[in-house]
Amino acid sequence: ILGAVSLAGVESGLWSVKGGNKLVCTGLLYASKAEVIPGTVVSIEPKIRPRLTGDPVKLYQVMYNTTSGLTGDTYDIVVIAAPLGHKMADITFKNFTPPIPEFPNPYHQTVTTLVHGRLNASFFGYRDPSAFHLGAIFTTENPKLFVSSLGVVSPVEGAERNPSSPLAVWKVFSQEELSKEQLRSLFSSYDSVRVKKWLAYPHYSPPEKLPPVILHDDIYYLNGVERAASAMEMSAIAAKNAALLAYHRWYGNTHLIDQEDLHEKLKTEL
Repeated sequence: ILGAVSLAGVESGLWSVKGGNKLVCTGLLYASKAEVIPGTVVSIEPKIRPRLTGDPVKLYQVMYNTTSGLTGDTYDIVVIAAPLGHKMADITFKNFTPPIPEFPNPYHQTVTTLVHGRLNASFFGYRDPSAFHLGAIFTTENPKLFVSSLGVVSPVEGAERNPSSPLAVWKVFSQEELSKEQLRSLFSSYDSVRVKKWLAYPHYSPPEKLPPVILHDDIYYLNGVERAASAMEMSAIAAKNAALLAYHRWYGNTHLIDQEDLHEKLKTEL
């Protein structure tokens, strides 16, 4: 799966959202009418609430830091949609029996550098800059190379970049932040540079062992799917699967979980 997903980025017909792909999440939150509480979850603990009649209610107390300080609330179902780990979603699971296991989950840092300028064609072996018409360059693992890939960034709306134009916005992926000397090697001239470091995907060491989706009775974990492949589309699939699983388990629809031949029924969905 990982190899197939990694190749998706070089396919034609990729889409993007004006204003940033983050607006997909904003739009979904708006459409769902969900209440958003800006904060950082610090702990989850199971609680039992007695009732006057019938069995007691099982709940989860979720504590989180907000601008107003530490606060919390109780929930019937908890869905964790962030990588668990000390440098990621550092959540403490209190008083669970058996304990929630830890998932050593180091992530790979990628540095994105957006540069508006003229690419130095000679760096890539072109003596005549006018003969250089590439819009994307991908590299193999080589300790002598300080970049992983370069690609022209085109506007979401409007005409594509003219390949004959020397000026363009280039998106450069690298393992570390590029030095000024390295930028001068890549570009004959430039007038704007923006840098963003981010933890892009897990460190892969096959064979991978995927964390469970169900961490406790009604606690679901989405990001284990990233151990198979990491992409926003994979996260969307994991979210849909977890939502269906939580719904069917909550309402006792066990016959709708792990259905035989389900792949035949849904093979055209994706």
